Amino acid sequence: MGATTMSPARSTARVRPHRTERHLYLVTPAPEVRRHVPAPPAAVAARPVAAPAGRAPARPAPAPPAAAPPAPAPQGLAARLGLDGLRLTRRGRAVLVVLVALVLAPAATWGATAVASSSGPGVEVRVHVVQPGESLWDFATPLTAPGEDVRSAVARIKDLNDLDDATLRVGQVLLLPVE
Repeated sequence: MGATTMSPARSTARVRPHRTERHLYLVTPAPEVRRHVPAPPAAVAARPVAAPAGRAPARPAPAPPAAAPPAPAPQGLAARLGLDGLRLTRRGRAVLVVLVALVLAPAATWGATAVASSSGPGVEVRVHVVQPGESLWDFATPLTAPGEDVRSAVARIKDLNDLDDATLRVGQVLLLPVE
């Protein structure tokens, strides 16, 4: 096989990245962008030129124009991170959108479940202040149906009032289910 050459017109064409390359690629600046070239030192520019023999001395060459001030540095986030020449491809943008969706989806569903969940059906209660000699068993006995165990009614009262045990104190406020 012979060597192939590329014409100058084709060398500037956009080339598709190879499969093993990343989804980001570097875009070089356009050719019309000019870089700042410093002016020669003053000693070199002001050097006198000797006139050839038999001629009048030449007038001094005009001074080169003053160098333009350097262009301001880019201020964007990409420039500060050193990524100002990088661009996302279509696939890179798609991956970015999917990642953002994966981050936001759990937060949205968690908020929906927090609003929709409840502790169960409401129970109508009455407020009672404990008097000397009263116990949970006394309050649970009228709440039980015939043949039902009183211990289940005591457990319901304990759950309703967030009690760890069946001990009551005089003056304690209890919530008791309505019969």
